[in-house]
Amino acid sequence: MVPYAVGGIIAFVIAGLAVWIAGGPERWVQICVAGVLWGLVGLAAMIRHDRHRQARQ
Repeated sequence: MVPYAVGGIIAFVIAGLAVWIAGGPERWVQICVAGVLWGLVGLAAMIRHDRHRQARQ
C-alpha cells in the first residue's frame, strides 16, 4: 500500500503546483496542501502497519 500512498501524495503535489502556476483559486491550492498532509499521515500509518505485519509473521 505504500506505493499507492506515495503516488497519491505526488499527484496532490503536481495538481497543487499546476493550480498555483495557472493562477487558479487559492482554495484549490489549500485542498492540495491538505491532501499532501493527510497523505503523509496515511503513509506513516501504512509504514507502521507494514512493520508490525512483518514482525507478526
